[in-house]
Amino acid sequence: MKPVYKRVLLKLSGEGLMGDKNFGMSPEVLQKLAAQIKKIRAAGVDVCIVVGGGNIFRGAREAARGMNRTVADHVGMLATLMNALCLQNALENQGVDTRVLSGLSVPQVCENYMYRRALRHLEKGRVIIFAGGTGNPYFTTDTGAVLRASEMQCEVVLKATQVDGVYSADPKKDSAAERFGEISYDDVIQKQLKVMDLTAVSLAKENNIPILVFAQHVENALEDVIWGKGLFTIIK
Repeated sequence: MKPVYKRVLLKLSGEGLMGDKNFGMSPEVLQKLAAQIKKIRAAGVDVCIVVGGGNIFRGAREAARGMNRTVADHVGMLATLMNALCLQNALENQGVDTRVLSGLSVPQVCENYMYRRALRHLEKGRVIIFAGGTGNPYFTTDTGAVLRASEMQCEVVLKATQVDGVYSADPKKDSAAERFGEISYDDVIQKQLKVMDLTAVSLAKENNIPILVFAQHVENALEDVIWGKGLFTIIK
């Protein structure tokens, strides 16, 4: 079987890295994820990754509790950098050449994001993990993911979540929630579905990048969507 896509951006949730933990990262989850990414890369797919920081810190939530929003978002960006470095280590343990590029300048631990440098890493067959969001507060990692996907000329954003697609309501709270196999950008925006930040959806629409939503915790789910198999929703 041939991969459906040649260049993808994988958007991982920080919460998806926790496994059965209440905080932080599960080494088992990181190991399994790295093994899937290795297989995808070996199949010739260019892989870019953006990982959230919700397993460590959520800036918007802390801002709602009274913390200065800019400060909270900066702390959240640093949380994404921690996750990126751990994922990089897991990938390198699998023999996958990986680089972390950050929107925040932290030169002691990773490279600063530069457009042409990132493209060069892809040309050399390296996996890229984009950390630190856009480097600016008030932008979610979802928006950062679509921005980087646009810059890297990715064919699709693979949005890994806790459910197997886009629903009309939270399926964990509403058993009657309808699951969509395919849905338009406009419908996601108009219905204000919570699958992704609406700014990110608008940016994806503007740049004609489909968003494929699948369940991160399902065994081999990432591999399956690369081959066009498994359960997922496509937003386009």
